[in-house]
Amino acid sequence: MSKKSHAKHPKAPQAPVPAVGPRTLALDIGGTGLKCTVLDEKGTMLHERMRVDTPVDASPAALVEAVVAMAKDLPPFDRISAGYPGAVRRGHVVTAPHFSDASWVGFDLAKALADAFGKPTRVSNDADIQGLGVIKREGIEFVLTLGTGAGTAAFRDGIIGPHFEFAHHPVHGKKSYNDYVGKKALEKIGKKRWNKRVRKVIAILESLVHYDHLYIGGGNASHIEGTLPDHVSLVSNDAGMTGGIALWQDGAAPE
Repeated sequence: MSKKSHAKHPKAPQAPVPAVGPRTLALDIGGTGLKCTVLDEKGTMLHERMRVDTPVDASPAALVEAVVAMAKDLPPFDRISAGYPGAVRRGHVVTAPHFSDASWVGFDLAKALADAFGKPTRVSNDADIQGLGVIKREGIEFVLTLGTGAGTAAFRDGIIGPHFEFAHHPVHGKKSYNDYVGKKALEKIGKKRWNKRVRKVIAILESLVHYDHLYIGGGNASHIEGTLPDHVSLVSNDAGMTGGIALWQDGAAPE
């Protein structure tokens, strides 16, 4: 009897393993705390966030040194996005409301971080980054961050507008937004009165901007009590880091 031949069928080609996209070190520089994590190519956090106190009256060099020390235990990354609590243009600091060191004004923060880590770096205002992490990209959307001070950002159909420092504008007598609803105000007058001030600021911003939706973030947003209007939402403070992925997307990064 002849033996049956068993034809060897070629193995089906394996699907190519998708390439892992670049990883981003996301920094959220605050007047009170420094936070960081590493994001995948879609902006998902790959590590729990790290946090340290911001050095008191930090010089630029001291702050960069603190950031480097904080990030040393994070996974490898290919590039950096950083949110800074003040006006930023093309990586240079324009205003430094939470730092007394005069050398901050005009400081090239993007270059300093790039040199310290040896990675390409992009820097923007922290409220801008918070917004990029939460907006739906529909209509006029506005962001208010409540932390050491008060930050703002405006978007139209997902496109970020020019950055205005509403935080320094008088809102009640001689008090700026920073003075009126910032961290020191919360500590001084307590949550009940502070919440009344926040409601007043929400109403002022609506009459000024006529936003379709307002997002409130920042470390002190968790102290807001009571029901908010349907077009006002509280958002995670982690968006101050995860929104940084947008700085590397074409057309999304502010100047």
